[in-house]
Amino acid sequence: MTQFFEAVATNSLILYALLAGLAASVVGGIIGSYVVVKRIAFISGSISHSVLAGIGFFLWLERTKNIAFASPLQGALLAGVASAILIGWIHLKYRQREDAVIAAVWSVGMAIGILFISQTPGYNVELTNFLVGNLLWVSPKDLLFLCILDVAVVITCYLLHHPLVAICFDEDQARLQGLKVHRLYLLLLSLIAVTVVLLMQVVGIILVMTMLTLPATIANLYTNKLSRMMGISILLSMAFCLIGMMVSFHFDLPAGATIALVAGVTYALSLIRAHASRSS
Repeated sequence: MTQFFEAVATNSLILYALLAGLAASVVGGIIGSYVVVKRIAFISGSISHSVLAGIGFFLWLERTKNIAFASPLQGALLAGVASAILIGWIHLKYRQREDAVIAAVWSVGMAIGILFISQTPGYNVELTNFLVGNLLWVSPKDLLFLCILDVAVVITCYLLHHPLVAICFDEDQARLQGLKVHRLYLLLLSLIAVTVVLLMQVVGIILVMTMLTLPATIANLYTNKLSRMMGISILLSMAFCLIGMMVSFHFDLPAGATIALVAGVTYALSLIRAHASRSS
């Protein structure tokens, strides 16, 4: 443990990685609680995989057209928000089943990304980092961008917490209260997209659903109050990031996968404990 904190103090790459993980944990805990309460966890899976379209396109622009400002992280954000709005709009406009829309956006987004990646020259180590996560890849510019997204999501949730809670629990009642349910629903999906981009830096596209849903699900085992659930979820996410990074540092393991594994083991132990408590 001492070696890890010494490394944090002396190595800027590890410091940036830890700060990125903690920043993502705040948003992940808040938005993940909305996701769990509203039971739309698989939407995060669709959004997280559809961001590959933006990553692939912006990598293609950067390497073949020499467009320096075309950052894959920005491409992921644009593709994530676009897919989130598309899922919500199709669901609301055409009354299609969400699971069918999710499958369509998931597959098409990945297909577009793969097509652009196939036309992008060079070894795509950057793409691998987005897929499986690599906290040590976080640059000061990326950290600033992530912190701006983090603050924007926190402020939005603070200002619109009660309306978002209303649509999560009962859309019909929220509509009777005069709330713009459709706009709030699209906003919630957009916030999920931003959170996916934040968590993607920590655990990668493949494991985003783990960090978005497991901390909130574990917190829900111990409380039914949403605000308390968010607080517990944030603390759990931070603990998972810290413990996962420490384990990966000492055993030379991939940080993202280790963090997700720590979250999964904690969830399994929490379920066993909850079951034992009910049995007794």
